[in-house]
Amino acid sequence: MTQTHFSCVDGEQLDTETAYRLLVGCVAPRPVAWVTTVDDQGRVNAAPFSSFNYVATSPPMLAINIARRPGSGDTKDTARNIIASREFVVNVSTEHDMEIMHQSAQEFPPDVSETQALGIDLLPSRHVRAPRIASSPVHMECKLDQIVPLGRGINTLYIGEVVAFHLSNQIYDGTRVDTVAMRPIARLGGPYYAGLGEIFHRPMLQKPPGGEGWKPR
Repeated sequence: MTQTHFSCVDGEQLDTETAYRLLVGCVAPRPVAWVTTVDDQGRVNAAPFSSFNYVATSPPMLAINIARRPGSGDTKDTARNIIASREFVVNVSTEHDMEIMHQSAQEFPPDVSETQALGIDLLPSRHVRAPRIASSPVHMECKLDQIVPLGRGINTLYIGEVVAFHLSNQIYDGTRVDTVAMRPIARLGGPYYAGLGEIFHRPMLQKPPGGEGWKPR
């Protein structure tokens, strides 16, 4: 039997760049939140964030970690818009939209709308000013619930309550979302993304809140 050797990296004194490389390499795959917001001039911002997940189900809540800009420490446009408007929309990123979603991650000047510059089609939302990205099969309208500063002040967690789900009939049957049909894209470490790849089925061992896939023994 081959013996495995481990390198131990002490996290307490890590610099930001090294910690980031380790985290994005180890915590993978990560879902991508393609977030749309509106600034005080009515300009629409669209940007992807992979430090993202759901954090509550009653009511439904999402959390997005948005770091300050490297070097300058300035607040990113998305964070600034969320703070000012207390609203945002999370659009699910898919394989179909991977290229344009990736392009929206580049540094645009604050007075430039990514959706206009990249020709991203939009749909109006029902409860918030920020529009939805038309090509995404899932949009989650959110109202800001909490802002949680983290660590040394570089990262901030923005927690929003989902006040509306918009679900394409191509992936939603009125009860459940077909994640396989949705073909979500995930972020890996470095310059890499991934699709779902091979899918493994195992019976549910505990009953989840929605009962999805649950069969009593």
